[in-house]
This record gives sequence, C-alpha cells and structure tokens, in this order.
Amino acid sequence: MPSRLRPTAPFAADAILVGDPGRALMLAQELLEQPKMSNHARGLWGYSGQTAAGADLTIQSTGMGGPSAALVLADLAKLGVRRAVRVGTCVGLDPARPPGELLLVEAAVAVGGSAASFGVEPGEAIKPDPALLQRLRQELPDARLGRVASFDALPTEAGGPAGIAAADMQTVALLARGRERAVAVAAVLIVAESEAVGALPVESVEAAAKDAGRAAAASLSP
Repeated sequence: MPSRLRPTAPFAADAILVGDPGRALMLAQELLEQPKMSNHARGLWGYSGQTAAGADLTIQSTGMGGPSAALVLADLAKLGVRRAVRVGTCVGLDPARPPGELLLVEAAVAVGGSAASFGVEPGEAIKPDPALLQRLRQELPDARLGRVASFDALPTEAGGPAGIAAADMQTVALLARGRERAVAVAAVLIVAESEAVGALPVESVEAAAKDAGRAAAASLSP
C-alpha cells in the first residue's frame, strides 16, 4: 500500500501531475467527466475519472518541491500509474524572453541539494520519456523545446547555467523517480515569471495551465 496517499477511488494508469492542489481541482473540472476525488490525504488533492474521449485519467497534486513530488510519484507507481505528465510552472532564466510561453522539457539538470537523494549528481541531466515528449510536441507545436534546471529553492537573480531555459523545483525529481519506478514521465512547464517582465497574472497562468493540461491529456490518450 502507498505510504502517503490514501485512495478513495481507483487511480488510472495515466496521470497528470501538478504541484498546487487548487490547480489539480481546476484541471479535473476542465478535463474529466464527473471527476471523483481519489485522494485528499495530506492536502494532496487528486481526482480520477474519464476524459471526454473516454480515456481513464488521474490528476494528482504533488505538493511543493522535489522531495514531495518524488514521494507522491512513488505512491502513484504502487497504485498502478505507468505514465505521467507534469504540468507545472517555472521561472524563465533568459531576460530577453517574456513569460507566458509553454516549455516542453527535453532534459532536466540537477542543481545540487536534494537531487542526490534521487540518485542524481549535480550537473547530471535526465531526459523525459521520448514517446511522451513526442506526443506533447504533436499536441503543442508552438511550444518551446528546452532544458530546465531543478533547484531546491528557485534562483532570485537573472541568468543561469549555460543552455538552460528555465528553473523549477520538481522536474528532475519526477524524471529520476519515474526512471527508478518504471513510470514514463514527461513535463510541460508554464514560464510563469521572468526577470524581464516579472510574474504573469494569475488568470494568465490558469489559462496556460488549461492549455497544457488539455495537451497532456491528449498525449496520454491511447
């Protein structure tokens, strides 16, 4: 049995993972027909149901940071999840690019901290599942393909490691734990803020999350 999630409804083999419980509820209402809450333990809201296309899907919040996300994914693997797409936010590291774009993660680079607990050395890059990434590219042809660096605490200054488009707090952990537990994982991130412009309005982030969620659900469909 899982250690942290407490199933109240069956989980699907395919899942969308989000950090924020509120975003999990929003996407469940957007993507699922008659969603049922499948977890509320520890405030990690999760919902399961069928999409309009008839595909079984779970939408599960993972909490904040890599350690929480890795623990949740380990529980999901025990509950039968075999494919997952992270729909999250990130900070753009290129001050010349404004926020608002969607970033398809082609690789996630560990930047110290807790990454070692996932078996990832600082500077090591982990790639997403290639089939899921390809499906996401088909669903989001205008999204940017790039590398993300995962930190325990997001950087407060502009710039970052060479070749890195954005920073987040979960993608390395999810890709590493997915590799360990035989769960195919990919990620699409909303660039929610940048040094050049600041943060997007909440309404804009929510609209982008719905777009990313619809694409993630379609990429997980048979």
